[in-house]
Amino acid sequence: MAIRETQMLKGILDGCVLRIISDGEVYGYELIQKLKQSGFDSVVGGTIYPILQKLEKNGDVASVMKKSLEGPDRKYFSITEQGQETLRIFWQEFSELTDKVRYLWKE
Repeated sequence: MAIRETQMLKGILDGCVLRIISDGEVYGYELIQKLKQSGFDSVVGGTIYPILQKLEKNGDVASVMKKSLEGPDRKYFSITEQGQETLRIFWQEFSELTDKVRYLWKE
């Protein structure tokens, strides 16, 4: 991942993670795979797991351990009501920001 892309993603990745979780319960590795399928090819666990911890600490997501048929138990994340509101605000602010950037490129 290019340094500039990494810098741009810092403020955006939390919202992207919340968006994926808002579609339904997901565990960490599955979340990373969904991000990669969406074009975030360079995203790794070392980036995503701290975001999940922060979102859980802030009350935006909740987690539960579940048994896995394929190995150790997995920690599944789901979005909370507060997380839904955080996501709504994020997308509103992100949309406003992208509109400003697009406006500058039209000049």
